[in-house]
This record gives sequence, structure tokens and C-alpha cells, in this order.
Amino acid sequence: MRHRQPPQRRRILRRFSVLLLLSFSLLPVKSVARSFVLVLSQDDLRDTINPSSPSSSEESSSNSDSEPAEWDEFGDSASKSEDDLDPGSWRPILEPDESNPSLNNEESLFYSGLGKMVAATSSGEPRLMEEATSEIEAAAKGGDPHSRSVLGFFYQMGMGKERNKAKAILYHAFAAEGGNLESKMALAHIYARQGMYEKAVKLYGELAEVAVNSFLISKDSPVIEPVRIHVGAEENKEVLRKLRGEDDEDFQILEYQAQKGNAGAMYKIGIFYYFGLRGLRRDPSKALAWFLKAVEKGEPRSMELLGEIYVRGTGVERNYTKALEWLTLAAKHQLYSAYNGIGYLYVKGYGVEKKNYTKAKEYFEKAADNEDPGGYYNLGVLYLKGIGVKKDVKLACKYFILASNAGQPKAFYQLAKMFHTGVGLKKNLQMATALYKLVAERGPWSSLSRWALEAYLKGDVGKALLLYSRMGELGYEVAQSNAAWILDKYGERSMCMGASGFCTDAERHQRAHSLWWQASEQGNEHAALLIGDAYYYGRGTDRDYERAAEAYMHAKSQSNAQAMFNLGYMHEHGQGLPYDLHLAKRYYDQALEIDPAAKLPVTLALTSLWIRKNYGEGFLVRMIDSLPEVFPKVEAWVENVLMEEGNATILTLFVCLLTVLYLREWQRRNAVAAPADEGAMAPQLDEQQAMQALH
Repeated sequence: MRHRQPPQRRRILRRFSVLLLLSFSLLPVKSVARSFVLVLSQDDLRDTINPSSPSSSEESSSNSDSEPAEWDEFGDSASKSEDDLDPGSWRPILEPDESNPSLNNEESLFYSGLGKMVAATSSGEPRLMEEATSEIEAAAKGGDPHSRSVLGFFYQMGMGKERNKAKAILYHAFAAEGGNLESKMALAHIYARQGMYEKAVKLYGELAEVAVNSFLISKDSPVIEPVRIHVGAEENKEVLRKLRGEDDEDFQILEYQAQKGNAGAMYKIGIFYYFGLRGLRRDPSKALAWFLKAVEKGEPRSMELLGEIYVRGTGVERNYTKALEWLTLAAKHQLYSAYNGIGYLYVKGYGVEKKNYTKAKEYFEKAADNEDPGGYYNLGVLYLKGIGVKKDVKLACKYFILASNAGQPKAFYQLAKMFHTGVGLKKNLQMATALYKLVAERGPWSSLSRWALEAYLKGDVGKALLLYSRMGELGYEVAQSNAAWILDKYGERSMCMGASGFCTDAERHQRAHSLWWQASEQGNEHAALLIGDAYYYGRGTDRDYERAAEAYMHAKSQSNAQAMFNLGYMHEHGQGLPYDLHLAKRYYDQALEIDPAAKLPVTLALTSLWIRKNYGEGFLVRMIDSLPEVFPKVEAWVENVLMEEGNATILTLFVCLLTVLYLREWQRRNAVAAPADEGAMAPQLDEQQAMQALH
């Protein structure tokens, strides 16, 4: 990488002083293939770029009352384990290790009940679910916050308890007050859906801070996004094929290359095991072994990760001195992100003689000079808090914007704080909530996604449904979509647990409907389409054309051709929307513009419009209007009569018999025709021979 000259502060200021509109895409944690786009207008940035605005110090003091009491921008990520960051985590049940922590009576009941709950959904034993509910309820009465969190989940989903949203909120509130962060996520999601941003932003801000403290110190942690296990109504087989861990052919090839001495392959395998990627279970010891092999080959990224491992004490005894050595060695190999780790150690005073903000700034500048996002972020922090430099909120904001443009999640967190507090950016609680949520969803509780995917890949659909449902309650759109799809796709085989035993059809449809609706609210166009269909046809809910139209409009706003076609049909027939043939034609035309594959249905629909316009209430119009009623009856007759196993066999034999009889008749007719033709030829030959004889 070519070394670049340090960017001058004056040049940066000039670069942003002419900025009127800035837009950048945040990490695509919402897997609807639509990135979150943040647009900052001149009004948003007015305190940052207006020369006549108050000085940074005045601005800071004027907003000091709104700043959070604790604002340690560098956090203390080196001192806490994942279990410390996510108390009440389900990890001991889903990813057990050999440690045996001492537990009090309520904690023992909680983990016992949690284990039985998971076993019940895996094996399909309602009796175990009853025992799990009883134990968790007993622990909750004893004051255990984590049991109260699970009890809130039960009431929200209607598992082991009758569905009761009020009780769900109450138990989550008690659990959150007791320190359960997953309940904070659930409450924040509820408040955000209701537009209660003052409450939502506070909770998401606290959760985002925990998430940031779980990130790496020198570089950005890989995005462990929930995997969408379906595409539309079908399983996402192509993606799932690549996520089968050690059984995956691509992984086996990579492992073979690593065993043959390929340092890059060694590093990749180490990363997979360290973060639990590609369907692999997290294994810090295997990760460490592969990183150590890679550094023997001079692989600098592995050196940097070894520095991270020794800072955190993951699988090894924490050793800041060794961490500094590995990070320094990585930096010497021109891995510029390692400068951030070294700077962090100087800020915190870990592995060095004492804190040294001047040196920390030098290392951050080295990273930033080489366009490393972490370098921009760390310099922004220094100027924001005045650590070793003169406090300058304007410059800090600009560094955070640079880091955000490069996809640095910590920078999203800082911008969220600025929108939250009004420091550097105009106060905007809705924007702060959205940004905080993006960061919070990368917290340690996102491990639920790995465990859910692992269960699904192993064929444990019930366990996968349970974990995706829990994630869905926390507000993860992909998990909501996955859980709803499992309920629809697998039906009774989904091992869905209801208020008493297995879910009834009504419970299952209602739960899927709720999950699809929440996913549609977060931009999932397929979910919005399914919700529209549910209301239009009365599937799992009362038929309601107006609400169907609302859902289709939501999907249409995301350029969904099917939704546009459906809206055209509803305008054509005046169902839930005003009868308007002109609007119907417009929607049909838009559907074709977006999706050329819609040509045949759109052509038929436009033909129907022409007939309706020119023949009014004639026979053809009545026949067209009767088709939606006729087709389901024909389909039902085919499915219930013809496709019934015995009838289908008889029908097949009958068709075979008719075919044989037809072929035999065809053969007989051809056999009769052949002699007749020969007889007709014979006299002609005899006559020719006679003529020859006469001559």
C-alpha cells in the first residue's frame, strides 16, 4: 500500500465547508438487500459548517446537561468477556463449555428451565415445555431478572402462556431493570414501533454502548449478519450450502490449502473459528492455533488478531505486553489498522509505562494518513473529548463522517450520540434511534443468529424456530422473516409450541402473521406482500381489503411488481380501493416496467380492462369476474379429488388404458389400410404386363 501524505486539518475543513448534501450507506444489517441510507442536509450540519456558529467549547457547555453521565469513548472492551457484556445469555445451554460457575437457586432454576425449553422444541415434547415454564416462573418469582426476560418472551409469543402483550412488557421492564440486556432490546423495539423515540433512544443508546465495547480495538469486527434462510417462499439453498461449516466443500478446500502451508488460508480459518463464521462453532483455541501457524509464515493480519486475543484474554491469559508486541509487528508489516490498537493501549495505559495521549494521537494519525477508518474514528474521539488536543466538536464530527463513509460502526455510534444530544449535529431522536439500533444489533446477543442457523442446518427446525423467534422479539428483521417462513413452510413440523402443547392452526397462523407484519414494517417487501395476501384472502386473520391494500402499498413503495399488479386489480374491481380503471391501468403498466416477466399477466389484465371499459356489465365481464371464484374450486377439486392417492392411481391406470386402446386402434387401422393399397396396385401391374405382351 502506498504511503500517503497526512491530510491537513485546513484541507479537511475546506472540504466540508462546501458540503451541502452528504449521503452514505450504513452497513447492510437489514438483509432485505436494501442498505440504510443516512442523508445529512445543510440544516443538520449547520452547527458544524457555519463559520458564525458558536465555538466548540460554548456549544459543548450549552449541551452539557443533555450529555450522558458516562461517555468514555474508548470504552473498556479489553476487560469484559462476552458473558459479562450479555448477562443472562443463553450461551451456557447452546454453546456449553467445561466451566462450572457457581449458581444460586434462582439461577439454577433458570438454566434448568432454559435447557428444558430448548429440548422441548427440539424433540417436540410438550411435557418438557410445561416443566420449563414452571421452573422459569418459579425463578422469576424469586427475583431472577433473566427468568423474567424469558417469561416476557413466553407472553409475547404465546408459548406456555396465553399471549398477553401487557404482561410481556411488564416482565421485560422488570428484567431490564434487573440488568437483562435482551429485555432492553425487546422494549426498545416495542417503543420504536410505537414512535416513542424518547424511550427507545435511551435504551438503544445503552445497548449500542455495550455493543461497541465488544468490538475489536484495532479494526472493525466482521459483520455477523443473520442469514436469510429463504428467498421468497423457497429455501435459500445456494446460500445455505456455503454455511455448513466443516462439511462444506469450500471449507475443506481452504483447510487443505492451509495444511499445505498457505498463510492466507490459515488466517481465514482462524477468523472463521474466532468469530464463528461460515456455520462453524466458535473455538478460540483452534483460532489461536491457526493464527500462530500463520504468523510463522509472516502473515500480518494474524499478528494483529493475536494482539487482540492477548488484549481480551480470549483462550489465553490476558497479557498487554504481548499484545503490544504483536500489534507493533503487524504495523511494521504495513498493516495500518494495527496502529489503532497501539494507540488504544497508550490511551488506556495498558502494556506501556503510562498513559500517553500524544503518542496515541501519533499512532491514530498514522492510521488515518493511510485512510484507515479506525484512524478517522479515533482522531474524532480525541477531538470530541479534548484528549491530548484542544477540544473541537466540529472537527470530530467531520472525522466521524469520514469513518462512517468507510463503514465504521463505532462512528455510527458517535453520530447517533450527536443526533441524540444535539452536540455537533441538530438533535433528531428518530435518526439517533435508527443509528443506535444498527450498532446495538451487532452486540453479543447477536450470537443467537449463529445458534439458530446451526440448528436449522442440522435439521433441528424446532430449535431454529425458537431462537429466530427470540431474535425477532429483539427486533431483528431477518429473524422475524425466518421464523415466519418456518411456521408457514413447515406447518405442524415446525414444532411450534403454543399456550398449551403444540400450536393450533390458528395460533401458528397468528404468530406467523405477527412476525411477517413486523418484518414488513422494517422494509421487507416480501413480508408486506404476504401480509396483503393474508388480509385479502383471509388467511390466519379476518378478510379485510382495506388493510390488504395498505400492505400492498407498503410493498409497492419498495418497487415490488407483484404489489403493483395487486393494487391494479383492486382498483379494477373496487376492492378496498376506489373503483378506478385509469389507476388500475397505471399500476399494471408500472408492474410491467419494473418486472418484464410480468408481461403475460399484465397483458391479460389490460385485455380485461379493455373488455370492462367497452362492454360494461355484459356477459364477458361477468365471466371474467367469475374466474377468481371458479379457479379455487377447480384447484380444490383437483387437489381433493383427482390428487387423492387412491383416485390418482385409478386415474393414472385409466389414462394408461385409454392410451393403449388408442394405440391398438391406430395400429389396426394402419394394418387394414396397407393390404388395400397393395390390392389397388396389383391390377395396375397386371395391366402393364398385358400391354407389354400385346406389343
